[in-house]
Amino acid sequence: MLKMVNHQFKVLQSVVASIIEGGRGVSGTPFPQQPTKPLKLYEFEGSPFCRRVREVVTLLNLDVEIYPCPKGGQKYRQIVKSKGGKRQFPFLIDENTGDQLYESQDIIHHLFKHYGKTGQTPKKYSHYPKLPYVSTLASVANAARGVWINKKIIDRAAPEQLLELWSFEASPYTRLVREALCELEIPYVLHNVPKERWQDMGPAILRLKPGKYIPLPNGKREKVVEIMGRDIQVPFLIDPNTGVKMFESAKIVDYLKKQYG
Repeated sequence: MLKMVNHQFKVLQSVVASIIEGGRGVSGTPFPQQPTKPLKLYEFEGSPFCRRVREVVTLLNLDVEIYPCPKGGQKYRQIVKSKGGKRQFPFLIDENTGDQLYESQDIIHHLFKHYGKTGQTPKKYSHYPKLPYVSTLASVANAARGVWINKKIIDRAAPEQLLELWSFEASPYTRLVREALCELEIPYVLHNVPKERWQDMGPAILRLKPGKYIPLPNGKREKVVEIMGRDIQVPFLIDPNTGVKMFESAKIVDYLKKQYG
């Protein structure tokens, strides 16, 4: 009982963080321009600068490989240092263009240029303040989870195959799973499934549009329904290392800690 109450309190904190962000990371294009080779993003969940990039990745509805680099982490921070010359995050590797980029604003311009509809960065995403006041406040409201490594797993090897997580940035339940993946330094493929139109708004059991949920024809969500075998619900985790397929944030977090903690 206490465990569930604690989980729900974390969900509430996560909801507050999403509200502070003003709705960024909820909606996205239904017809994304997915790169041929996967984008690789080295970041950590609690970083306000990394949050900016993830919001744009959600808006563009891109799937990316996430390599968690929490403070104190031993696996991927060294890779960033060896490839880019410094331990700074976020760090994006785009093998499609040959670019390796630090600085959240530079990464955002790159994403819109190569994977946006017009090739131009919208004004809303062009001029972030140098100090991320809003995103920092959101991280504080979320108790700064997803910042530090879980010290119990520092010497544990990463899973052989990347886990797969279906998510969108502002989902409060999914954020708890991403925080756990970050703190455990577990790399994964982030499949974004943002809201593509107003009919998608609301949780799976209480959407704004009443009746049976029907995703946009030929949109990305329609394909995801086939994968899940049901109405879309996030978070949804697949672990190819164990064959596990799971919904529900509390169950997923518990599984990750038992399997990899």
